Amino acid sequence: MIKVGNFEQDRRPAEDLWRRTLSMIHSVFGRMEYLARIRNPHSGRYEYYGLAAVFSEVEADRAMRESHVQVFQEWLALDLERQKADLDLFLAEQPTDRRTMVETWRRLAPYRGLPPISASPPEIQLYLGDLELLLDVIRNECGDAAPGQTGWPLRSPGQ
Repeated sequence: MIKVGNFEQDRRPAEDLWRRTLSMIHSVFGRMEYLARIRNPHSGRYEYYGLAAVFSEVEADRAMRESHVQVFQEWLALDLERQKADLDLFLAEQPTDRRTMVETWRRLAPYRGLPPISASPPEIQLYLGDLELLLDVIRNECGDAAPGQTGWPLRSPGQ
């Protein structure tokens, strides 16, 4: 048991991460986005100082890395209908309106950086194909589609 401040810590880092942080994020996509956001883009290490202060930087990084893989796999296992519902939930919780966010994502593609580093090329291709399709469907729902345009991607996945 580890004594930290005025309380004792006997949880593993991953359990702590899920109990205190990830369980508070309502969507699978939101968890994936959160974990990607705390990954340092220069080193690939996950940096969450609260978790590292209780455990160690190495243990915290490992817990976040493993959780990122787990969440990414969970997203990939959802069928398109459930991915759409999950993405709708994520978008509804954002401070930016849905239409603006989807249009910005289609132009800048920040979602490309969300998979874990260990994701395989086929997993990334599946993720990008599904997400880009869903973004086009949502854009169409927002009424931004050109006449005659369907919910199919305007460009091929990964382009």
